[in-house]
Amino acid sequence: MQSVVADLPTHPVAGLLADVGYRVLRITVFLSLGVFLANLAVAFGLVDKIAAVSQYLTEPANLPDEVGTAILTTTASPTAGYGMLADFRESGVLDDRATLVAVTINTFFGFAQHIVTFYAPILIPILGARVGVLYVTTRGLVALAITLTGIAAGALLLDESNVDAGTVPSDYEASPDGGHDPAPADDEATTRGAKVREAAGETVAKVRDILPRLAAIYVVVSLLVAYSDQILALFGAGGASVVGAAGDLTGLLGLPGAAVPVVAAFALDTTSGAVVIAPLIRDGTFTARTAVATMLVGGIVSFAVSTFKRSIPFQYGIWGRDFGSKVVAVNTGLKILWIALALVVLLA
Repeated sequence: MQSVVADLPTHPVAGLLADVGYRVLRITVFLSLGVFLANLAVAFGLVDKIAAVSQYLTEPANLPDEVGTAILTTTASPTAGYGMLADFRESGVLDDRATLVAVTINTFFGFAQHIVTFYAPILIPILGARVGVLYVTTRGLVALAITLTGIAAGALLLDESNVDAGTVPSDYEASPDGGHDPAPADDEATTRGAKVREAAGETVAKVRDILPRLAAIYVVVSLLVAYSDQILALFGAGGASVVGAAGDLTGLLGLPGAAVPVVAAFALDTTSGAVVIAPLIRDGTFTARTAVATMLVGGIVSFAVSTFKRSIPFQYGIWGRDFGSKVVAVNTGLKILWIALALVVLLA
């Protein structure tokens, strides 16, 4: 083992760290610009205008029109949207079956919120335009498929016995302007300036929060990738076994062996997975198609982690344990199903 350690090259480290610094700086510039534009979009109500179409999805699903308000709100704040649906359920507007349908329809609009707050400002700059847009589009189509599944389920499974529109709380009536009162004309310039300053402040705070973690992950991952052969050699036959198992798995899916560390990184979080795969896309290890397929596999794996870290605490907090378990099961099951179908299309 000592001979293997002695063989580890040391001279490329400085160049590797310099390359990491350049890439982190480049990502920071695009990330800052993207987050700032995303915050402006939220501050000036663009997200609400996009979400206004949600109210037209409730009628074919046999849901009250007011449920469209909760779906609209999900685009700006998933927590608020889920809270409104919980109020509808508790007040008797929706029974459990109708609530599950409404939660399913929420999926695409919750995804739309992440486009302007995460995918566009953070993920696409890391992955590059071609792969980033293809991945986000694929995830968007998956989310849309889940929403359409919810509409179809409502059309087939719901009737008047599942809803009671007469008990809708008066403060949940749909608002055509997204619930924002127009500012007086003489205050408009001041309001705009305040929104821009607020967006800038939120951008600085978010970048300050993300950047240290991003830089640390990038350094560690770059070193692991650069010295992966030597690190595996330290484990002797064990390392060879790992490589063989990884080759078998990725071979079944038609993906490169390098897909395994990417999938493992996605188990931590999406940003980490994107940071791991980005240099492998640039050096030609992954094509756009195999990169997106690998990230989708990573997404399936990450559901197991995120379900325990985020989904269960959040959903139990909103709905309680019994119904929250049903929401988690439906959400996770539909995501895995439609992502698996997307993988079939990509890898066919």
